[in-house]
Amino acid sequence: MTATAPSGVRAEPPDDRQDAASLAGFGYRQELHRSLGRYASFAAGFSFISVLTTVFQFFAFGYSFGGTRFFWTWPAVLVGQLMVAACFAELAARYPISGAVYQWSSRLSNAVFGWYAGWIMVLGQIVVVAAAALALQVVLPAVWSGFQLIGTDTSPVSSDGAANAAVLGIALLVLTTVVNLLDNKVMSVVNRVGVTAEIVGAVLIVVLLLTHADRAPSVTVHGGGGATALFVGSFAAAYVMIGFDSAGEMSEETRHPRRVAPRTILSALAAAGVLASLLVLAALLAAPSLTDGRLGTEGLSYVLTSRLGDGLGKVLLCDVALAVAVATLAIQTSATRMLFSMARDRALPFSPVLARVSPRTGQPPAPTLVVGALSAALLLLSFASPEAWLAIGTTCIVMLYLAYAMVTGPQLLRRFRAPLPAGTDELGKPLFSLGRWGIPVNVLALLYGLAMTVNLAWPRAAVYDPSGGHWYFQWFCLLFLGAALALGATWRATRPRPTPAPSVAPEPAA
Repeated sequence: MTATAPSGVRAEPPDDRQDAASLAGFGYRQELHRSLGRYASFAAGFSFISVLTTVFQFFAFGYSFGGTRFFWTWPAVLVGQLMVAACFAELAARYPISGAVYQWSSRLSNAVFGWYAGWIMVLGQIVVVAAAALALQVVLPAVWSGFQLIGTDTSPVSSDGAANAAVLGIALLVLTTVVNLLDNKVMSVVNRVGVTAEIVGAVLIVVLLLTHADRAPSVTVHGGGGATALFVGSFAAAYVMIGFDSAGEMSEETRHPRRVAPRTILSALAAAGVLASLLVLAALLAAPSLTDGRLGTEGLSYVLTSRLGDGLGKVLLCDVALAVAVATLAIQTSATRMLFSMARDRALPFSPVLARVSPRTGQPPAPTLVVGALSAALLLLSFASPEAWLAIGTTCIVMLYLAYAMVTGPQLLRRFRAPLPAGTDELGKPLFSLGRWGIPVNVLALLYGLAMTVNLAWPRAAVYDPSGGHWYFQWFCLLFLGAALALGATWRATRPRPTPAPSVAPEPAA
């Protein structure tokens, strides 16, 4: 006799029931719809990184400080982030739960430390959503002047450009919020289509620019400032290569997450890092001029339209605009999962509302609306001052790097006490492990993360307050982080009941 699901209850395939049972081992019910496969998991990580979005958004900034030598910051950052990703891959195999950074830090250390890691991470993600949406300003006005709704200056660091960026960004956030309220299958389809178009477009741009190259790769070792200039130039690469952990964020919606998530975390970062490095190199080799100042103000849009012509160049810029939209969608999705995971543990204000999942869509609607509204509110800072654009972008990078270190730090201490839990994945094979390389890779990952956090947060007046007279922008990163920690500490001190600690014992891998 064949069992049938009761009326109104979604029937699950046997594999989904196995994954749901694995989640139950951590004390959580399967509420999010588990419908993502390997490519969808890869797309979640790749679209958060979004090569086209962030390279187009920050290329001009990186070049203006580091010159042609800023190319070398890309492979350097990629190596550092791959060490962090390798540590995360081990944890994704052992703790396949939404709210990855929060869950991992809590289980490796304690509930209080893990809460602060999650709090910093979710606030950072919300800021990343706003920063990603701002990237439309770098692309759309170059496609059609009608997208410049405010003033005439399209530069995102001008008053007109910053205000227009906020308008375009808020419109995009309305769209991504609507998509995120739909079934996660719709979100996944949009993600996969967008990532495919982005990869094809990025490869095409690299090939076309290399065919129009006027100079040899050796140019990357000549032009540029000293060490400080390169440290600032590394901001661009640091901003691009974050968010690979979002494949772990989507673990509760991924089939066979113990096997799939570790591999897609690493593959998404590796693919994005290599592609971004090639894109930067191709742009430097094909730029009409390295000294006329336009490369440091207009960035890749200038190279594309100059070398490939308005027609093809604008078609490729439309692909970049699609990548910006998909990246904003993916980052918002990741932030909602973090809010949901923390609220499920009663670790946030209004937790009962934030932890509610729609049985029909399998999506948590309240976190989606909260992330969209707060990100839109941040965009309004662009109306106040153009410098807010850079302050927003850098602050979110700092917070994510700090949150990552709050995972790799406890993970290293855990290794000194005892090995990470062993076990097998859904196919009966050993869980992903660094083996004897675990401690050295973990040490380097932690040191790299802390060094990059300090580098990004350092209050350089030339970076954060170039026009002078706005001390609060120079110190924006530290002020925002301090306010975030103070707000979190205040809530924890006055909350009506203590936050229950998540179980630190992982379910034995099947």
